Amino acid sequence: MAAAMFSPEVAAEGQEPLLSPGEADGEDSGRDVVETQEHYKSRWRSIWIMYLTMFLSSVGFSIVIMSVWPYLQKIDPTADASFLGWIIASYSIGQMVASPLFGLWSNYRPRREPLVISTAISVAANCLYAYVHVPHSYNRYYMLAARALVGFGAGNVAVVRSYIAGATSLMERTSTMANTSACQAVGFILGPVFQTCFTLIGEEGITWKLVQLQLNMYTAPVLFAALLGVINIILFFSIFREHQVDDMGRQCKSVSFEGEESDVPDQDAEGNIDHVAVVAINFLFFVILFVFAVFETTGERAILHGGLLIVLVGFFILLPWGKKLPNIQWQEVKNNSIPRTAATEMLMPFWSLQAIPLPSNHTVEPVGCPVTQSWCLNTPMIYLAQYITSDILIGLGYPVCNVMSYTLYSKILGPKPQGVYMGWLTASGSGARILGPVFVSQIYTHLGPRWAFSLICGVVVVSLLLLEIVYKRLIAFSVRYGRMQEENC
Repeated sequence: MAAAMFSPEVAAEGQEPLLSPGEADGEDSGRDVVETQEHYKSRWRSIWIMYLTMFLSSVGFSIVIMSVWPYLQKIDPTADASFLGWIIASYSIGQMVASPLFGLWSNYRPRREPLVISTAISVAANCLYAYVHVPHSYNRYYMLAARALVGFGAGNVAVVRSYIAGATSLMERTSTMANTSACQAVGFILGPVFQTCFTLIGEEGITWKLVQLQLNMYTAPVLFAALLGVINIILFFSIFREHQVDDMGRQCKSVSFEGEESDVPDQDAEGNIDHVAVVAINFLFFVILFVFAVFETTGERAILHGGLLIVLVGFFILLPWGKKLPNIQWQEVKNNSIPRTAATEMLMPFWSLQAIPLPSNHTVEPVGCPVTQSWCLNTPMIYLAQYITSDILIGLGYPVCNVMSYTLYSKILGPKPQGVYMGWLTASGSGARILGPVFVSQIYTHLGPRWAFSLICGVVVVSLLLLEIVYKRLIAFSVRYGRMQEENC
């Protein structure tokens, strides 16, 4: 290991350098110094700021997810459920567009710039969401724009991933990427919890007439998210410092300390990125996010392989395997009359034997498989135990695949600027979250679970075949060029 950042000035200040593994074991490694204690602490403080940014980005999405529909009906009673779908999808569309742009920006400018601007956009968008009730018309479109801009601001996820990839060694990368995904998941979970707390304010809440602000159960969550965004921006200026280390953990570049330059040549950046591996990971990540959207230390390659297998088994179990047909939901039955549809005519013998007339004034909500979905008449039901088992398996497989995709991707890219590449990976995930609900709403509604889950199983099988084809190429940049051994990654 070549000597890294260490100077007499640093030693004079009493900062104790971090030693290489060889020297730490008492071997004579020629004073191999990885980084100073001060640099190490500053680097990890900045990584923790990235964790927080990822958490707040997820909170910005999920903190209003349960109240969008009632708020939309309140500000615009003419809005229908189809427009609600566009509002939900607008977040992912905005993120898909913004991720490559912010990633490109971070490749050529200090990362603080896109991080601050993107967070400021999210803050402004949340404030816009709180004021969508003010205009006299087109309120639904203001809400659509607000959610799209929140998603656009969330494009900073690409910058976060890019920074973490450049600020960690290969040994640190997997756990750090896992922590990043964990913070993202916690944000998705706690967002609705925060929103539930704000329901105590009530639907009317408090009105501040001077600024035309209604503080109620619909607007308080987004204003809280805006406040968190402001705090995040303050932390970007006060604590965040940009650091970069090579795959071995040696300091390559730092903008944290004035006048400090690296003694490590940027030779690790020499070489070409394996774009076949990059495209393969983008496809695999799209499939992983697509599958999860529908359902809403071993090497990383083996873990990714195992995660996909777990997901495949989960959806295979979810297929309708039994013989018992589901109960049919007859919504329009009144006074023993039957709606004359093709589906009901097909089931007439079954109806005449099984149906129990309901009083015309009954108020019980119909349950069962809707008669308007013709596949209900010939597709076996899915049992609760079957669903729970599948739910557990898919819930285990998804986070494993998610973390390993990001980790492998960052290692394949190596010391090259990763902003744009991380932007494309984030965009592919956003595209999956857009198409997943569309897929399930069309295929499942018209053809049923047998076709929907069979097609998903087919897609996962194709992904596993692709993973087998490119398996040997999914290695770290430094390993590919012989600068590190694979077992050390």
